[in-house]
Amino acid sequence: EFGDGGINAARAVTQGHKLALRAIAAGAPLKKYGQIIGFARGDIAPGDWVHTHNLELKDFARDYAFGVDARPVDYVAPEKVRTFQGYARSDGRAGTRNYVAVISSVNCSASVSQYVARHFSNDANFARDYPHVDGVLAFTHKGGCGISPDEPLLLLQRVLAGVAKHPNISGYVLIGLGCEVNQVDGLVRSQNLPDGPAVLTIQRTGGIRKTVDAAIAAVNKILPAANAQRRSTQPASKIILAENCGGSDGNSGITANPALGLASDELVRQGGTSVLAETPEIYGAEHLLTRRALTREIGEKLIERVRWWEAHAKQHNATIDNNPSPGNKEGGLTTIYEKSLGAVAKGGQSPLAAVYQYAEQITAHGFCFMDTPGFDPVSMTGLMAGGCNVGVFTTGRGSVYGCKPAPCIKVATNTALYNHMIDDMDMNAGTIMDGTETLAQVGARIFEKILSVAGGEKTKSELAGIGDEEFAPWPLGPTF
Repeated sequence: EFGDGGINAARAVTQGHKLALRAIAAGAPLKKYGQIIGFARGDIAPGDWVHTHNLELKDFARDYAFGVDARPVDYVAPEKVRTFQGYARSDGRAGTRNYVAVISSVNCSASVSQYVARHFSNDANFARDYPHVDGVLAFTHKGGCGISPDEPLLLLQRVLAGVAKHPNISGYVLIGLGCEVNQVDGLVRSQNLPDGPAVLTIQRTGGIRKTVDAAIAAVNKILPAANAQRRSTQPASKIILAENCGGSDGNSGITANPALGLASDELVRQGGTSVLAETPEIYGAEHLLTRRALTREIGEKLIERVRWWEAHAKQHNATIDNNPSPGNKEGGLTTIYEKSLGAVAKGGQSPLAAVYQYAEQITAHGFCFMDTPGFDPVSMTGLMAGGCNVGVFTTGRGSVYGCKPAPCIKVATNTALYNHMIDDMDMNAGTIMDGTETLAQVGARIFEKILSVAGGEKTKSELAGIGDEEFAPWPLGPTF
């Protein structure tokens, strides 16, 4: 049914896919969500299935109209500000979890860091002795040496310092090898880390066994103070929300993503912070964000990052339309423009208050954007390092991502996926498509879930133990 009449489908069209509502001439733009998602490869008749066989990507002009749609935030009255039970930190932020971190400066110290963390995870008495500590986590990666000592090094240092400073981390130990480009002492200086925590190198300490023993002793000194932390009532304004979508499908832009956008807007109204990311996945829809920028400078900073990605793709003989992935296309997404239009819906309608570089510390309140790749673990690592203490991750194909030290709420875009992967999905937004809930009702449920999880409720990924291996700093630049 459509308009006053109906359309006969020319063939079976799979859930999440598209069919044409009217005749479209060859070369003409196709629109979804009222925006261009591509151009017809040939004539398309009403009822035709629309996908990669008859829709192609071409560049088109976007009107950035900086700030024309920015509207003042309708903040809630002070007596209506919502709260959660979180950990008050000395810098004024609030933690939603309480971990101790073992941080590798380089891949060469990764195993040692893992040995230290496993010592505590294998301790049968840990939960009894430290009931208020969520665990000891090893943050390891594949870089730290053989990299350029400029932007790639500074980016990695921002990520590692972001872990050390994270509101969900009570204390940390930093472990290096000793001869790497990412020197531990240089990391501490460049990122203004405090002098108190243990900073070790394997070479200086005397090898693997001695370093493991020294690091275990250092963590044992941290644990009593970490265990003394208690949850207390915190305003919703201290939530910094990471928004990501992964394994998206054709339902993402009409169920889970706009519902998350409503939850994002409510968090902003509460004085909190919501951060959209994945720059290659706003490509073709970036004009919808610049129109909401509070200042022209903020909007232009976003476009500068979009231009960087265009040059980055060209430098590597690639195209940003390499995203969508095969799974995205199987789920009904055809072009990056279509995927981006659905992805930006996560950001709701609040004005764009700030644009951040990858893993840069998030200090603004309101709706923000962080420049990250579209690859989920890399994107979420940057958001977490920037200070996000809760994540919401929408998925139509079934991502099982977790993001320690921050809890990650996964929202299914369709009921079939939710039922099929019930042990991994925290929420079902497919009820919107089923007609049993409205967009507003699901958005309200997501907001309530954010508060509950921030206050200690375990997510499905936490219950499954997911999140220890998903730490993935952006490996920018060549390896030498």
